[in-house]
Amino acid sequence: MARISKLDPHGQIQASPPAPCAPLWRLGFRPFYLLAAAFAVLAIPFWLANYLGWLVTPIHVDVFWHAHEMVFGFAVAVIIGFLYTAGRNWTGLWTPRGHQLALIAGLWLLGRLAMLLADPRLAAVVDLAFLPAAAWPLYRVLARGQNKRNLMLLVILFMLWIADLIYHGCRLGMLTSSPLMAIEAAILVIVMLESVIGGRVIPPFTTNAIGQPRATIRPRLDRWVIGTTATTLLVWLLPSPGWLVLMTASVAAILHGLRLSGWRTRHVWRHPLLWILHLSYAWIPIGLVLLGLSAMNIVTVSAAFHALAVGSMAGLMVGMITRTALGHTGRPLAAGLPEIVMYGLILSAAIARTAAALVPPALYQSLLIFSMLCWSATFAVYLAVYGPYLVNARIDGLEG
Repeated sequence: MARISKLDPHGQIQASPPAPCAPLWRLGFRPFYLLAAAFAVLAIPFWLANYLGWLVTPIHVDVFWHAHEMVFGFAVAVIIGFLYTAGRNWTGLWTPRGHQLALIAGLWLLGRLAMLLADPRLAAVVDLAFLPAAAWPLYRVLARGQNKRNLMLLVILFMLWIADLIYHGCRLGMLTSSPLMAIEAAILVIVMLESVIGGRVIPPFTTNAIGQPRATIRPRLDRWVIGTTATTLLVWLLPSPGWLVLMTASVAAILHGLRLSGWRTRHVWRHPLLWILHLSYAWIPIGLVLLGLSAMNIVTVSAAFHALAVGSMAGLMVGMITRTALGHTGRPLAAGLPEIVMYGLILSAAIARTAAALVPPALYQSLLIFSMLCWSATFAVYLAVYGPYLVNARIDGLEG
């Protein structure tokens, strides 16, 4: 049984003797942030080189592989790393570490190799094994800690697994829908996760940094935000008229905008660790508006989902993998030049990739390449700066 650290009277985890494992395996953010960043650096250039015909390989890398791996490879790795780390804070109990964490991370890596090299049926089995294997120990920790509030996050992980199951069913010819519909559903599920987590962490982070005026948390508005986002997911997936998608997506976008307006965004510009979260969250209403317009055939579906996937999803993830890595390796929560560069690059990647789906075809390839360069540079900088943080022990001597 995992050793449990005690909490001090203020609810903080007290120091305990270092774990008898290498620092990389002491808390979930370490291997998963490292793997996600390394994968992000390589996957987009590899796909784009194949897509543009620059690279001829016997490996079949198509748009379905690209979309799947950005969600169920990159994004899911960051989500699991974050939830394992947050779960430790929420409960005071240890989420997977040591050999257990290494095995779960190894299963994620095996899934990426299988999706690239294995027979599609074997790849489906290996890939689909990851989320249940990762979610089960998190459920046990939340249940033991009686942390009922966060059990809903496991429902979101289950929804992601269902989307992945449908994707593989489509790829194997067992279902007649396009695999991209499953990916689109997964992106909207992740937007729901962002809505939940963002509403919990961005306002207190903002208030702690700027003091007055305080960021406002409005529970009733938060419930409406999540509810209308879920409704948008449903009407997008079901055979719905375009006007209904436009209406529900627009309502959800307005509510997300109202929520963000209460978080005092105009006061955060001196704090890069904050403005990256605020600006990335702002991509949610942008993406939802584009989604509604795409249902009316005014813009492309690609514009909407790249705004949500690169703008909100990747932007928020870059903000969180820097912030949590700093805090959980004992470093000050302060952004320097590397962080500002990363944040500027990922936002540039989002603007360029969304624009590529909106501008005349003559500009498409140039914007695609520029977006790829910004994307890969973001995570290359992360690996160069944060890689040593992730593989070495905390500088304050605490465990984790």
